[in-house]
Amino acid sequence: CIQHRQVPLQWHSRHISVIMAHIDAGKTTTTERVLYYTGRNYKIGEVHEGTATMDWMEQEQERGITITSAATTAFWNKHRINIIDTPGHVDFTLEVERALRVLDGAICLFDSVAGVEPQSETVWRQADKYGVPRICFVNKM
Repeated sequence: CIQHRQVPLQWHSRHISVIMAHIDAGKTTTTERVLYYTGRNYKIGEVHEGTATMDWMEQEQERGITITSAATTAFWNKHRINIIDTPGHVDFTLEVERALRVLDGAICLFDSVAGVEPQSETVWRQADKYGVPRICFVNKM
């Protein structure tokens, strides 16, 4: 059982999304690691096993892809971090655009093997449209 914490008012809240990525770049896997290392989860969920916290729908667990945006909260160094894990498949681009409107910043996740893929470029342009600041993270090195 995971205990929920009361957040003191002096803590800073940030809305961050691991969104800027093509399908299979590792958005949900990275989110799972953040949840584990911040103490939010007691074990790391795996996408390919259907145990990822953020992929809660049965279809997501069966397919191994994120279909709908999912939000969660983690706490780190007096910061409350609200994370929105969004889909990477082009068919679910609207889910990403909806999430962009509430973000303080985004993490652009790039697959080091595949490089910059088309959906990454699409969501980058969407972030430009809403003025969302970004940092880049190169995954799968």
